[in-house]
Amino acid sequence: MSKSVMPYKDSTLGKKEQVTQMFDAISENYDGLNRVISFGIDVKWRKKVLDLVAQKNPSTVLDIATGTGDLAILMAQTSADKIIGLDISAGMLEVGQKKIEEKKLSHKIEMVLGDSEAMPYADAYFDAITVSFGIRNFETLEKGLSEILRVLKPNGIFVILETSVPEKAPFKQGYAVYTKYILPLIGKLFSKDNVAYGYLSESASIFPYGEKLNNILRKVGFIDVVAMPQTFGVATIYKASKK
Repeated sequence: MSKSVMPYKDSTLGKKEQVTQMFDAISENYDGLNRVISFGIDVKWRKKVLDLVAQKNPSTVLDIATGTGDLAILMAQTSADKIIGLDISAGMLEVGQKKIEEKKLSHKIEMVLGDSEAMPYADAYFDAITVSFGIRNFETLEKGLSEILRVLKPNGIFVILETSVPEKAPFKQGYAVYTKYILPLIGKLFSKDNVAYGYLSESASIFPYGEKLNNILRKVGFIDVVAMPQTFGVATIYKASKK
């Protein structure tokens, strides 16, 4: 990343602590606001991630930066008998736990408060690992990716869903206007944290995407790395594996 973006520019806390504070603050209305901001298209993207993971017939799945658990809940449609949703925000996990209980999936999905850069799991523990819209919030990207590689089984699948920037006109120009002006405005209108969605749009604009992120994944040690742009390039799904 060309520069480090923090949610609260006047705070003395580190990025990890600021991100935790931010997501705790917006957890109650995060799901609804996300549907509005993405026009509901994020649901379609997550289903594509589900399809990729389901093809591997996993027994164990880890969803990192699980937030309110949308992707972890989707993973219940795979062959997995154990799904862990990991996040640093207790507020987001609390919302996710209620959703899991309502869907009667507590026997299969466990929500865990934890740091993706220092996970309490053995080497080669998970058949599949996913991250949706959370990898750009890592305090140290390569450290987090190395930790993911460590806990992934050989021949396992790692799938990232993350925002990216369209490269073709007029989508590039439209996306720039939307993320710089409209997205933060919607966030301010509907969220009690006035800076959260400004940070989310700014962090998305500078995060490495496409071949740049592919190269970082390869540098860390992942193999079979593929990037699949979605919806004119406003998001990208990345698939990788381990030797």
